[in-house]
Amino acid sequence: MAQQQQYSLPAKLINGGVAGMVGVTCVFPIDLAKTRLQNQRSGQQLYKNMMDCLIKTVRSDGYFGMYRGAAVNLTLVTPEKAIKLAANDFFRHQLSRDGRGLTVFKEMLAGCCAGMCQVIITTPMEMLKIQLQDAGRLAAQQRVIPSVVTTLKMGGTSAVLSRSYNTNLGPQVMRVSATEITRELLRTKGVTGLYRGLGATLMRDIPFSVVYFPLFAHLHKLGQNSPEDPSVPFYWSFLSGCMSGCVAAVAVSPCDVVKTRLQSLRKGANEEAYNGVVDCVRQILKKEGPGAFLKGASCRALVIAPLFGIAQVVYFVGVGEFVLGYTPYNIYSA
Repeated sequence: MAQQQQYSLPAKLINGGVAGMVGVTCVFPIDLAKTRLQNQRSGQQLYKNMMDCLIKTVRSDGYFGMYRGAAVNLTLVTPEKAIKLAANDFFRHQLSRDGRGLTVFKEMLAGCCAGMCQVIITTPMEMLKIQLQDAGRLAAQQRVIPSVVTTLKMGGTSAVLSRSYNTNLGPQVMRVSATEITRELLRTKGVTGLYRGLGATLMRDIPFSVVYFPLFAHLHKLGQNSPEDPSVPFYWSFLSGCMSGCVAAVAVSPCDVVKTRLQSLRKGANEEAYNGVVDCVRQILKKEGPGAFLKGASCRALVIAPLFGIAQVVYFVGVGEFVLGYTPYNIYSA
């Protein structure tokens, strides 16, 4: 009975949701810089590095320009992180019910299943977020090269999507919300429009979870006071989440570049469209070289490390257990 109380799926879902919201709020500007750095092509570089990108964003769009797309991310990150973290716990719990504990293979399998589950929310969330984040880069490109007009390379022109990326040199840039982009995608492409880049998202999130969760579990276990006392200081949860997130983020950074390119509906001056993952990889290699697959890698590491560090602290504090009246259980249950 005690074992059942220690594992509560509703509590895990609450923890994951709260953790995601807190983490995203703290690191979203870095994520915006990552998206813009990944999307810019060689020879058309508007931003030299992360700091240059953030400074130029503040100058052109103000402080809140760094949080463009944050609303949709905060809305969907609750179910996304809840599914990711709770699914990993759920599969770990199921795979250890035979009483023989968790091998590294089982931990990797649990992470793989968690990564597969989260893409239901991750793909449309990233799809909408990228359109809003990258709009500022396209507008800046038009200001630098005013004679070049950006085009929509997605098989048809959409007034709503075009307005989202209006880069004419007027006094005010027209902007559109994630809701309007969603409606237009559903109208023109159907539900599949929101799941553009699903294959690339799976290619990124499954390996990430396979690396992250086992690594975190083992690092986290090193902070236990003793085998009899499984409690871990909150700072150790934070450090374990940061280190595991950093390693996993850098490991899958090439997949993240491919996913970002595929999900960007609008293309700037002389920017090519892609016909799937293989075509995207081939064109990047041919035109930009292998180094292009590491664009934004440092930014992604800076996003993921504190994001998952913060998330794990909130998760292991046990907000969900507190809300539901359970006793927090601050270690992956076996």
